[in-house]
Amino acid sequence: MTIHWCGTGLSAIPGLRRLIKAGYEVTVWNRTVEKAEDAVGDLTRRINAFTIEALTAEVQSGDVVVSMLPGDWHVPLAELCIEKGANFVSSSYIAPEMRALDMAARDAGVALVNEVGLDPGIDHLMAHWLVADYLASPTYDAGNHISFISYCGGVPKHPNPFRYKFSWSPLGVLKALRSPSKSIRDYAPLDVARPWDAITSYGAPLSQPETFEVYPNRDSLPFMAQYHFDPAWQVKEFVRGTLRLNGWADAWTDVFTEIETATDARLKEMSDQFWADNAYVEDDPDRVIMCVGLKAEANGTPVYHKTYVMDAYGDARGTAMARLVSVPVSLAVEAVLNRQIPAGVSAAPSDPKLVQNWLREVDRLAQLLQVVEHVG
Repeated sequence: MTIHWCGTGLSAIPGLRRLIKAGYEVTVWNRTVEKAEDAVGDLTRRINAFTIEALTAEVQSGDVVVSMLPGDWHVPLAELCIEKGANFVSSSYIAPEMRALDMAARDAGVALVNEVGLDPGIDHLMAHWLVADYLASPTYDAGNHISFISYCGGVPKHPNPFRYKFSWSPLGVLKALRSPSKSIRDYAPLDVARPWDAITSYGAPLSQPETFEVYPNRDSLPFMAQYHFDPAWQVKEFVRGTLRLNGWADAWTDVFTEIETATDARLKEMSDQFWADNAYVEDDPDRVIMCVGLKAEANGTPVYHKTYVMDAYGDARGTAMARLVSVPVSLAVEAVLNRQIPAGVSAAPSDPKLVQNWLREVDRLAQLLQVVEHVG
């Protein structure tokens, strides 16, 4: 069985190198062969120019196709996998078009695994761990009131005046800022048209407690079912969001004002300027912070409250972002090969053994990974 790893961008390399070094049969596909050779040419000569036609000719039943390509490639590659009887892995969110392939994938007996990177990915593992831990806790009661937060952000380890740096084109960040979000606050859905309308302060329980700016993103509500929340639970708060350095909102005030009405051409101009002014340079370490917390209250008093926290930064191994995105992807590939993930469309696993094993690997990738107990 062959692993067809498609895409050798910045966030793909550590996981890819891990699989090659482990001795798996890996074929690397990239639109630019030279870039792939720069990334893994010291480990393998099995590097091909990516086209859907060339890949189709090579994929066999039982293989695994990994897409670290732009998101519009995921569904076509997943459809190819169903046709060929192969499996599929990506780190991206499950789009409706991907979800629609679930029955066909089940019928074909193939796994289409998504959301197994950093965020989404590691955050899901933490959430599954917390929910399982709470359900096993003596303080569990179906009548408790539940609050859940999941915040993640990639920021510069050494803050700059802009309070942010870019690893790749800023255009995606600018477009995401124009997206609405849905979460739960005070037991009711909270609809936010723009992130800057809902920025709040969050005290992260790191080794050295630190305060960040946070805001909700996307639609958090479907993740309650994904995290096995009982529909009968009284959910006071449920939010998945983005974490930024303090001062980010002030530094970006003019950006918020302009992108509200900017044309695509103007967004591209802004993106190019931000890339010129605020891109990471060599030996400029990045930092990733993730905090996932679950609190249960009875009569207004917390009876269970734990936060899974991670703090990681770039070091001799490369960027934190690259490690934390691509190594979990490689773990998902191994799980698929070991038949530990069922057929159909799925996200990061909730199986306790996989959760524990994957988080153990994450512990090696991050400088800090721990569960903080707030009660008792």
